[in-house]
Amino acid sequence: MSVMTLAVLAVTVAVAAFVQGSSGLGFALIVAPVAGIVDPALVPVFVLASMIPLNLYVAWRERASLDLRGAGWITGARLAATPAGLALLWLIPERSLGLFVGVATVLAAVASLAAPSFTPGKGAYLGAGAVTGLTETATGVGGPPLALVYQHRPPAELRSTVAACFLVGEVASLVLLFATGRAQVAELGDAVLLLPAIALGAWLSRLVHHRLDARRMRLFVLVFALVSGVVLMLGV
Repeated sequence: MSVMTLAVLAVTVAVAAFVQGSSGLGFALIVAPVAGIVDPALVPVFVLASMIPLNLYVAWRERASLDLRGAGWITGARLAATPAGLALLWLIPERSLGLFVGVATVLAAVASLAAPSFTPGKGAYLGAGAVTGLTETATGVGGPPLALVYQHRPPAELRSTVAACFLVGEVASLVLLFATGRAQVAELGDAVLLLPAIALGAWLSRLVHHRLDARRMRLFVLVFALVSGVVLMLGV
């Protein structure tokens, strides 16, 4: 990885960690398109590995607001769908993965922007978990379905529950990717190199997460996802 690529990723990861630590979503939506542009080989292992320490921190920081029932249903469905997400990696040529990430990102952002207010139930939890299992394993992007479910809940509940669901799912996806030879230990090195950037973004989010307007932050993240997803598709 070149110095320029590392610098771009460091800035991107720090901003993404700040955004997700503050609003509860956005890390993969921000990082995956950028990673796909600078080096498609970084998707999905780099994105998944980078999110683990961030989500561990956020889940612990706001553990008192965790929705255990919702997290349980989502995690069960997400784990069940993980093999299908792996199958997408086998079916989609590596040269087309960037395009797939871009399309998935744009569609997820549009769906999140257009979704009406609703109270989540068992069906919503299971659906969000299944879709997340597919998209996060294949591309590293899994936040939009969970954001849809919790977008009208208190910000602390969204942040803690999404972080907990991500944490379990990311570990499961990485284990499966390594077990099937779709990931190599060396690929984790880039995520380790950028741990200081992740820590910086997470620390900054701690200073402001309780002051931010979650609705405006969510809108910003999704608009950014639309733009970055389109750029990625056009660049393929």
